[in-house]
Amino acid sequence: MPIKPITVACWILLYLVIALLPMMIAMGIERPAPRNLLVEMGAMLGLLGLGMLATQLIITGRHRWFAGGVGQDNLLQFHRRTGIAAWLFILSHPVLLMIGDRQFVTWLDPTEGWLRASGVIALALAVTALVISSLWRKELGLQYETWRTLHASLSLFVVAGGLGHALMGKHHTDGLLTQVLLIAVIAIPLFLLLETRLWRPYQLQKRPWRVVESEETRADSTDLVLVADGHSGMNFKPGQFAWLTYGDSPFSIQQHPFSIASSSSNPGHLEFVIKEAGDFTNYLSKAKPGDKAFLEGPYGVFTMDPKAQRRAVFIVGGIGITPILSMIRSRLDQHNECPMWLIYANKSEEEIIMRNTLEAFTEKLPLQVIHVLSDPSEDWMGESGYVDGDLLDDYLPEDAEDIDYFVCGPPPMMDLVEPELQKRGVNSRRLYSERFNLV
Repeated sequence: MPIKPITVACWILLYLVIALLPMMIAMGIERPAPRNLLVEMGAMLGLLGLGMLATQLIITGRHRWFAGGVGQDNLLQFHRRTGIAAWLFILSHPVLLMIGDRQFVTWLDPTEGWLRASGVIALALAVTALVISSLWRKELGLQYETWRTLHASLSLFVVAGGLGHALMGKHHTDGLLTQVLLIAVIAIPLFLLLETRLWRPYQLQKRPWRVVESEETRADSTDLVLVADGHSGMNFKPGQFAWLTYGDSPFSIQQHPFSIASSSSNPGHLEFVIKEAGDFTNYLSKAKPGDKAFLEGPYGVFTMDPKAQRRAVFIVGGIGITPILSMIRSRLDQHNECPMWLIYANKSEEEIIMRNTLEAFTEKLPLQVIHVLSDPSEDWMGESGYVDGDLLDDYLPEDAEDIDYFVCGPPPMMDLVEPELQKRGVNSRRLYSERFNLV
């Protein structure tokens, strides 16, 4: 759903409070005599960077109390940007200290203290590796599972090591109360990281799922159907997604997010349409009936109320069709006869996922499907090119307050479509969007 301004404001306030806690503790408990301005700025930037990195562990933990109503795609973009800011603050920290007071150069001299010097250098290299591997994972050729393990390990080292480094500095962290509070503040995100990696998988063991169907379909995609094994399933809203772990144990680094494609009216029977894009997704095409899987969720705010008597416009690209399938199926189960329009963009006719299913929907619902191909064959009779303003004008009804718009797909398509909808006067409160770039 569209994000409410009050939700964003409260969430940012919560983030700032948590990220600023180390600096507030150091300044507010036992304030020492001030030093050179550059030295004090460097010390505060180091504490701020530590607080931000610790908060990053909370952001990526999929905690509903922290990210409710924000959306995982928005949260991920925020995580990336604040991670870069924390990296710059941390690298500025020693530079300002050494410019302000030359004695801090000795912190890099192993002969003056090998543990201190090696810790400083290791932390600088680790936080740099953390940022670079996150921003350019694909360019570096890192598989998602490898990167996820590396990311978690580096994060633990940087935050725990950063805490040790701050305590070793002593000037702002010399008092016992300050040290205890600082340790407690940093320990909470570390504990939450362990909760995400250990406690949640332990809980998931009690709610397994079984594969009942795994079929390769069009465009190198797999139609995977799971049923709840010994429990009631997962209640979700149409458009939400879940993190899937395939295999006999939920304790695995191979956990990936996939949108649910089935109707929300049957929480014990979930379907996923998964595009082959790597080792894990390719492996799912070989899943057999009876195989075990685990699901964590649901997540996401890109949702629809299938009972709402409102018209709907779907503008989708590629695998972005999966949450829309759930919305349409849920409306069908609710006998909702409100008109719908689906503009579905793909590269070629062979890449249209679930085409027969979409055609079947048009016979049961007031649904108009418009396929748009960027690289069509010579005998293609439909629309070609890209989803632009002219195409929207040709097929969509005049905008009205009873129309909701759902846009989902790769970022380039969405960057083109969203401004066009705004030109048509679409109110942002009726524009729902989700970008398919979580990993």
